[in-house]
Amino acid sequence: MKDAVNILVLVECDQGLPSSVSLEVLGLARRLCDKLESNVVALALGNGLEKVGESLLTYGADQVYMVDAPIFTSYQADAWLPDVLNIIESNMPGVILLGHTTTGADLAPRIAFRLSTSVAMSCIDIRQQENKFTFTRPCYGGKAHEVSTFHSTQAVATIQPKTQDPISPNPKRKGPIICVKSVLDPKKVRTKIVKQVVEENNVDALVNAEIVVAGGGGMKGPEGFRLAHELASTLGGAVGASRVACDLGWCPASYQIGLSGQKVAPRIYFAIGISGTMQHIAGCSNSKVIIAINTDPDAPMFKVAKFGIIGDCHQVLTALTKAIKNIKS
Repeated sequence: MKDAVNILVLVECDQGLPSSVSLEVLGLARRLCDKLESNVVALALGNGLEKVGESLLTYGADQVYMVDAPIFTSYQADAWLPDVLNIIESNMPGVILLGHTTTGADLAPRIAFRLSTSVAMSCIDIRQQENKFTFTRPCYGGKAHEVSTFHSTQAVATIQPKTQDPISPNPKRKGPIICVKSVLDPKKVRTKIVKQVVEENNVDALVNAEIVVAGGGGMKGPEGFRLAHELASTLGGAVGASRVACDLGWCPASYQIGLSGQKVAPRIYFAIGISGTMQHIAGCSNSKVIIAINTDPDAPMFKVAKFGIIGDCHQVLTALTKAIKNIKS
């Protein structure tokens, strides 16, 4: 790794700006490269990236590559791969980092396969020790941490949202912004997006919320989530759910929090009618304060909660929302 310690961050963009998780990954890369005295290379694919380059330099990149074309408006693996691999081959970074999002989780293994290396998925930390990088990620439902190293010359990893902090923006940071012409042959793109449906809940809003009101099987149906939305609206937060509530169709799948859903780290997390399996706790354990509301006093959720209320969630939600409205007024 001595001769290949530059880090490349593959950036996802949202409405012409870097996504929050990409800025978090960029912050991690910046801190690593400051210790290694190496460079952070950022790569953004998209359509309408005029403001992206300066923003990435501001948040820690030393050099930015941009591939701007209409075909990159939405993520398509076979469309993105040729240009991603082209930039990797021309820069030979030691580590390629992506956010652990729908896009990152799909693209990272494809990149690793084509580089004949392995991939560390859903990492929560990366460190450099004795000329090697170590990758830490949770396993066994969050009960343990696995630390991996790579023996190959390049490493690929995805980083869980909300496990890293972006650096403080510095508008004085300067560096080259290189607009690259795409090497993609559109005729070789085998898939085509024919329709996009925006779900009721915005995933970024949930992941970035300071307050999350999450409901589970104890909500007893969609009516419970109407009350959850009212509390979340009163507090300026977002609504989430356990897998049970999503599987029962009480709320969209994008609400799901847990090992197989979104991972959140709000200041306040309301776990309402959620028993507290390890799979769910793995998605909310980084919350600053957890408040559990459940009729079962032995629910595992109370063991990780700072505050607990034993009672019917419908009655508690109604009373809590009313009390907060009175205080705010």
